[in-house]
Amino acid sequence: MSNDSIKFCGLNEPFSDYGKARFAVIPVPYEKTTSYGKGTANGPIAILEASRYMELYDEELDSNTAESGIATLKPVLSDDSPEALTEKLRSVCAKVLQDKKFPVVLGGEHSISLGMLLALKDYYKDVSVLQFDAHADLRDAYQGSKHSHACVMRRIREHAPAVQVGIRSFSDDEADNVKKERKNIFMAAEMHRRDCTQEIINRLGKNVFITFDVDAFDPSIMPSTGTPEPGGMGWYDVLDILRAVSKERNIVGFDAVELAPNPQTTAPDYTVARLVYRVMGYVNQGIQ
Repeated sequence: MSNDSIKFCGLNEPFSDYGKARFAVIPVPYEKTTSYGKGTANGPIAILEASRYMELYDEELDSNTAESGIATLKPVLSDDSPEALTEKLRSVCAKVLQDKKFPVVLGGEHSISLGMLLALKDYYKDVSVLQFDAHADLRDAYQGSKHSHACVMRRIREHAPAVQVGIRSFSDDEADNVKKERKNIFMAAEMHRRDCTQEIINRLGKNVFITFDVDAFDPSIMPSTGTPEPGGMGWYDVLDILRAVSKERNIVGFDAVELAPNPQTTAPDYTVARLVYRVMGYVNQGIQ
């Protein structure tokens, strides 16, 4: 089954109709700069496939988010440089925003997040970024590219303020940036010792783009990613922060990136699909 034929949640008309939908899911099976485990190009279709088997009733929110409409767009395909993909995705996201839809991008490697951020920044006056990730992604360049997945937050920070959570791995070269941005970088070990949720929220602006690298999760529940780092976040750790952010800030876009599916276990694919759907639920209920 191709990406083109799978709709998020397996929805049919009228709930998958773009004209009526509140949410627009944009698959981006892009993988050019991954540096260890491969397979993120297969992430979007794995998430879409897993989403077909979810119950649409959300037990936390006591609602069926799909009833508000979730359209699945054709995949954004590119074999070009990350810079070219950035502009292509920026254009697609801009159209979605102009059509008054909430954009949800399924990656693909993390470098794609810059395109979505630029579209959101064009549309909203005040956008800050909340990154869930094991890695700081603050290199200025990596393996000859300034637009590598390992540089995405360095590039994003050139356009918008960012708060980074769940971090537990960075290079010698990134250490100075991590120290400089210490108040906006929440290490996983620190978050394990104390509740940092309100501090995270206080550092965000009114409108928030959430970029979620799935390796923010602990490898015990998310082994299907290129560089799984021990000591990560649990399911409810993540939801507690997302729920609190949705209450106090306006979430304007969301992406889930860096899933590298393993055919031996589909549980991680399903976990990401559930995460995406839960974020839609938080947005759809207007909790913010």
